[in-house]
Amino acid sequence: MDPSPLPPRPLTPDRAHTTGQRALLLVDLQNGTCGPELAARRPAFLERFQASTLPCVERALALAREHQIEVIHTVIANLTRDGRDRSLDYQRCGMGFAPGSREAQVIAPLTPGPDEIVLPKSSSSPFSSTVLDYLLRNLGVRELIVAGLLTDQCIDHTVKDAADRGYQVICLTDACQAETPERHGAALACFQGYGRQCSVAEWAVSLGKA
Repeated sequence: MDPSPLPPRPLTPDRAHTTGQRALLLVDLQNGTCGPELAARRPAFLERFQASTLPCVERALALAREHQIEVIHTVIANLTRDGRDRSLDYQRCGMGFAPGSREAQVIAPLTPGPDEIVLPKSSSSPFSSTVLDYLLRNLGVRELIVAGLLTDQCIDHTVKDAADRGYQVICLTDACQAETPERHGAALACFQGYGRQCSVAEWAVSLGKA
């Protein structure tokens, strides 16, 4: 006897959030890039991060959680101990952190919630070396809010790749940082046509939070 036929699949998903969800993407905010141990090697960068950028990221994260906006963290982390899986660019410049290492962990003030996604990446854009696009589409995300490091490197790549894939992109300008303010400003000017740019305070207003 033939087995019973499977029931037909629904034509539309049964989850309301698949119609136009937002996601906050926090890029590379980890101990290896902005953790306290950088104080000896990059004191000016870390001081600026802690004084200005981090408070803005913390507010953005709080807003996302309050409004039940999906939160996704990316961290620079190899899949292999020796980093042989990294992009050629990362191998050439020596960028990468061992899986499970302290350097690969999100910094304590931004510790991921128990149901927030953390994606290890080994390229500038998370769209190149992770399943980010797959996840965003499964979650029904149409609007991607981006913050993190570095404005002229991974943020630039991420914003452009997201726009190319059809996402509506918002870059939270004061929740991003480059090595210098000059490089930060130049990067924002470079990718300004790929989406909306606003401060965290302006984003809060758009969410109904003054």
